[in-house]
Amino acid sequence: MDINALKGKIEQEISSVKNIEDLEKVRTLLLGRKGILSEYIDRIKTLDKEERKIFGREINLLKQWTEEKLREFKQFYEDEEKNRRELVTWIDISMPGKTPVTGKKHPITQTLEEIIKIFSTLGFSVAEGPDIESDYYNFEALNIPHDHPARDMQDTFYIKKGVVLRTHTSPVQIRVMESQLPPVKIIAPGAVYRCDSDVSHTPMFHQVEGLMVDRHVRFSDLKGILSIFIQEMFGSNTPLRFRPSYFPFTEPSAEVDIGCVICGGRGCRVCKDTGWLEILGSGMVHPQVFRIVGYDPEEVTGFAFGMGVERVAMIKFGIDDIRQFYYNDIRFLSQF
Repeated sequence: MDINALKGKIEQEISSVKNIEDLEKVRTLLLGRKGILSEYIDRIKTLDKEERKIFGREINLLKQWTEEKLREFKQFYEDEEKNRRELVTWIDISMPGKTPVTGKKHPITQTLEEIIKIFSTLGFSVAEGPDIESDYYNFEALNIPHDHPARDMQDTFYIKKGVVLRTHTSPVQIRVMESQLPPVKIIAPGAVYRCDSDVSHTPMFHQVEGLMVDRHVRFSDLKGILSIFIQEMFGSNTPLRFRPSYFPFTEPSAEVDIGCVICGGRGCRVCKDTGWLEILGSGMVHPQVFRIVGYDPEEVTGFAFGMGVERVAMIKFGIDDIRQFYYNDIRFLSQF
C-alpha cells in the first residue's frame, strides 16, 4: 500500500477547503468511521507481521499529520469568523452616542397631573365617578330639572331614557356629599362628553371640578384658592378677574379670566384683542343642591369650580386648535 499516494490524496482534499463547512465535510471524508484513513487502517490485518508493523506506524503518523492539518485549518477559519464579527460589531467609543427613542406623556396628561398636584398641596383629595350617569345625578341633583332651560346649555349624549354620558364631573360632587358629612374638600378629574366639535370643542374632553363645603366658607376663600392655582399654573404675575355669570348649581356664580399669557394682556388673536382669557367657571354652592344631598344650607356653605383641562393646556402651551391634541401627530406631541 502506497502511503505517499494516500498522503497526496489527503493533501488534495484538504487544499479544496474554502470555509468551515467544507472543512467539516473533509474531516468526515478523511477521519470518519467510513473515511479514507479508516479503510486503510482496516487493511492492516491483511498484511503479514513485518508489513503490519511498518505500515501501522506510517498510517498512524499520517493520521496524526492529517488531524494536525485539520486543526490548523479550523483555527484559521474560527479566527477569521471572530475577526469578521468584531469588525461588524466594532464600536468607536469616541463617537457620540445615539439618544434612545422614549415615549412622552401626552400634554393633556401632563396638564391634568399638574392641576391635581397643585390642588393636592392645597388639601384637596381626588374623587372619581362613573362616565355613564343617570339623568338624576347629571342634571336633577344639580338643580337642573327636566323643564329647566339650563339643559339647553348641555349638548348631551343620551344612551337611553334617563341614562347619559356625563356632560361634566359635577355628579361626582353629588355622590361625595351623599356619602359623607361636611367638611368636604375634593377635586373630581375625568373625561366628559358633549355633542360638539370645532377648533375649541371636542365630543370628549377632560374636566377638573372642585368642591369645598364647611361652616363659614366664603367667596373670598374661593378667590384665594383659585388665585393660588392660577399663579402656580401660569406664573406668579398672572392677573385674575371674576365676571358675574350664571350656573344653576351655584349662586352667586362667576366666570374666571386670566390675563392673556400669549400677549401679556396687550391683545392678540388668541384673546381676541381683549387681553383676557376665560379659564373656568365657579360660584357658591346653591342652597337647593345642599337640600338635595341632605345638607342644611343654614349650617354649611361651600364653593365649587370647574375647568376644562384641554382649555388650560391650550393656554399654557399656546395652542389655538384643540383638535391637535387628538390627531396623534408625533411632530406635535414630541414638543411637550
